Amino acid sequence: MATWFNTGFWASVARIILRNRIFILLILAGITVFLGMQWKNMRFTYTEANLLPDEHPVNLEYNKFLEIFGEEGNLIVLAVKDSNLFQPEKFKLWNKLSKQLNAFPEVDLVISTENLQTLVKDTEKEEFKLEPFLKEEPTSTEQIDLLKSKLFNKLPFYEGLLFNKETQTIRIAVYLDKDIVNTSVRKDFIFNDFNPLIKDFEEESGLDARVSGMPYIRTLNSQNIVDEISIFIGAAMAITSLIFFFFFRSFRATLISMIVVTIGVMWAFGILGLLHYEITVLTALIPPLIIVIGIPNCIFLINKYQQEVKKHGNQAKSLQRVISKIGNATLMTNATTAAGFATFIVTESKLLKEFGIVASINILVIFILSLLIIPIVYSFMSLPKHKHLKHLNKRWIEGFVNWMEKTVRNYRISVYVVSLCLLIASIIGIYQIRISGSLIEDMPKKAAFFKDIRFFEEEFDGIMPLEIMVDTKRRNGVMKLSTLRRMQDVENVISETPELSDPISVVNLVKYSKQAYYNGNPDFYQLPNTQENSFLLAYAKKSSSSAGLLKSFVDSTGQTARITTFMKDIGTDKMERIEETLWNKINKVLPPDRYDVSMTGKAFLFTKGTKYLVRNLVISLALAVFLISLFMAYMFRSFKMIIISLIPNLLPLLVTAGMMGFIGIPIKPSTILVFSIAFGISVDDTIHFLAKYRQELTENKWKIRKSVYAALRETGVSMFYTSIVLFFGFSVFMISSFGGTVALGGLVSATLLFAMLANLILLPSLLLSLERNIANKAVLKEPNFNILEGEVEEEKKEKEKVSD
Repeated sequence: MATWFNTGFWASVARIILRNRIFILLILAGITVFLGMQWKNMRFTYTEANLLPDEHPVNLEYNKFLEIFGEEGNLIVLAVKDSNLFQPEKFKLWNKLSKQLNAFPEVDLVISTENLQTLVKDTEKEEFKLEPFLKEEPTSTEQIDLLKSKLFNKLPFYEGLLFNKETQTIRIAVYLDKDIVNTSVRKDFIFNDFNPLIKDFEEESGLDARVSGMPYIRTLNSQNIVDEISIFIGAAMAITSLIFFFFFRSFRATLISMIVVTIGVMWAFGILGLLHYEITVLTALIPPLIIVIGIPNCIFLINKYQQEVKKHGNQAKSLQRVISKIGNATLMTNATTAAGFATFIVTESKLLKEFGIVASINILVIFILSLLIIPIVYSFMSLPKHKHLKHLNKRWIEGFVNWMEKTVRNYRISVYVVSLCLLIASIIGIYQIRISGSLIEDMPKKAAFFKDIRFFEEEFDGIMPLEIMVDTKRRNGVMKLSTLRRMQDVENVISETPELSDPISVVNLVKYSKQAYYNGNPDFYQLPNTQENSFLLAYAKKSSSSAGLLKSFVDSTGQTARITTFMKDIGTDKMERIEETLWNKINKVLPPDRYDVSMTGKAFLFTKGTKYLVRNLVISLALAVFLISLFMAYMFRSFKMIIISLIPNLLPLLVTAGMMGFIGIPIKPSTILVFSIAFGISVDDTIHFLAKYRQELTENKWKIRKSVYAALRETGVSMFYTSIVLFFGFSVFMISSFGGTVALGGLVSATLLFAMLANLILLPSLLLSLERNIANKAVLKEPNFNILEGEVEEEKKEKEKVSD
């Protein structure tokens, strides 16, 4: 049955393809048009990547927060750190900018010096009311100096929100409409309205306006992803076509390969649209990945075609053998590569699951396209000329193969010593790997908006919101003085943490109310005592202005409050220490039997998501190893061969992990992909080599050394070709402005280079050293699935003809 599948099945496939060429081309054209029509369904993501499953407790807490208080990532901040701002004309332009921003329908609220409201006591009505900070536009430097003095010295409620007292940096806080924050409207507003307005202000005033905030960062970051898709595709096309032409020296062969991968890219975008998946920082990598992985398929097929033409010059026979001989082997190698990507499906992370589904589907799709298009297109063309076949006899390739054979033959002990040293060094490096849960670490470091992030970290201690939600378990429990004092104790810990900004909550509002009651004296910016609390509440109950401010910090029932702080860009380790410190304090002052307290926010969510993915990395990689081991077992029916085949593929992964530790590349969502991707691709070389080795053993009557060297010479060239294409293809990602994408490209390239050397040097060395244990008919039984069976039969027939 297995023999029929390898010979009869693929012979039938070859006949079907070559006899129905026009029909197949029409079908492919129809599918391409259909998938092209699905491009309209492609959407670019407008939210941060949620790395956690929907039902994860941290996700549930975040959704609960959104239900009570709404979207928390809707703040854009502008700042100017320049004493010239306090000149009358420039200060006027600053206030004008605030008015213009407030006029946009996409903006819910703007807080600035222009519309700043101060809380004051109305003695007659016995209530608090809001008065404008600017009663009239200042026209002199003296007037502005008075306003500065009042702002910096008498309004501590706004410190950290609107100004930095020490550096005299001034901010404008722009709160976007929560309904448009996670939609395309946000992007249109920022690019079409917001950015031009800021640019006009800078040109007119001569001041440098810094801009940040999660909606702004997300928009510019998403646009960078969109811009890089075309760059990646163009660069991948350019580098792979150049390498392909260098190897084959044929414009025709290069053009055919480019047509195949171009259609593959079109199908990749179409499948994304068909499935209605968003284009994220990961799914944006799929089209160039298809180019990089598709070119090796073209190399195998075209190389085999040219070899057959050179051997006998019969085009029909050459095309039939290309499909029947290479089809099975290429299917198996693409299947293992797809399996490496498909393991991400089990992570339960929507981001990685979608990436795994689309990538694995498209890898199998590019195999089908290669197998159909290349033989069909060549069938309409004349035979390759002699100059197109010269690459089959290149001397430098022969020199590379000779070097490998010499190393395996004479320096096996050195190979083992080097491998052992690499293993030990890698284990040491692995212990130095850190985990990163930073939202902004992968963002373009040279981008202006990234520099602005660092500016706001320095001036205002961060821009990434961290929320603490306090449920008092009873109506109006938040306004009890005992609760306010407990919340203040937690806030004191936050204020003492250098990585966190000063918090803002209902506690600040109550302090401000006391200050207002004492006629704005900043010395009274503190929580009231029991006696003061009673008459402050009496004032507050009559004040509609106080109620309006209160809505931002307390829910409608008065039962749940929020404490908002902002984080700097910190690693997972620091975040865990901060979280532990906060929880220790929270559990002491807000005991769980009386209060339900939760910590949430986008930055917190991302940190937890990274930790979750790291745990799932082990599962997905183990699954990839298991699936490919099953394939090896089915193929060779030998446990010892499974172990030997895994060693040269796992060692490069360990070397890469160790390298990450030494270089300082952290484990994060982008670099997590490296291991499963590299393992799924590198194992292809092992399959090719061991399949050829198994065939040579049969042909050479179980003469181990002769079989190993023959397999090395036969597969070395094609493995070198494909590895070089993959190395430079993945290196394309290193031109990215995203740190994670750069790391992904560099690490996968390095891993595949190590894997090629391991499969061409370490694997043959192991086979020779363990020949007595593995190279016998009892261990290497007749395989269930021999991917080169058709080639064996053909070679037997050729030899029989020669002997006759």
